[in-house]
Amino acid sequence: MKQLLLAIVVLFSFAVTSCKQFDELLSFHIEEEQTIEIPASPVIGQVVPVTPITVDTNSSEEFKNNKTRAELVKDVVLNKLELNITSPQGENFNFLKKVEIYISAEGKGETKVAYLDEVPQDVSTITLKTTNSKLDQYIKGDTYTISTRATLAKAVAQKVTINAKMRFKVTADPL
Repeated sequence: MKQLLLAIVVLFSFAVTSCKQFDELLSFHIEEEQTIEIPASPVIGQVVPVTPITVDTNSSEEFKNNKTRAELVKDVVLNKLELNITSPQGENFNFLKKVEIYISAEGKGETKVAYLDEVPQDVSTITLKTTNSKLDQYIKGDTYTISTRATLAKAVAQKVTINAKMRFKVTADPL
């Protein structure tokens, strides 16, 4: 009886590990970079909407390069979003209290994809927490829009330019 139980446990462990490895074989990443500009603002403590950015996807090319097609994509999630101040030199995120990033597309609703409720001080690069929302409908299309809502901790004397690096994890069936 003990040998049967041990065999079942080993078989189950093997099955779970194999499924994860198989899933990883069918997964790849799409990386995007965008520039976000936060305008000079004397407003403190209020949510400042930042001008939305329309992103042209190259997803069909990415799918092709990874030997799949849009209709075979099973799951897309944002698994990393990093913000880095590029201008002005020496600026840090001390002006920012909270930040939220949303994705939308024509005919589709807006979905929160990343956020940081407490922005660390004295740093010029931050990594946001992702929501693990399913983003298939946005990434399969030709374009999507990124919107940012920032709550300011202090006034922004001059425009701040931020580079946003996004990494989407795509899981799909092969051709």
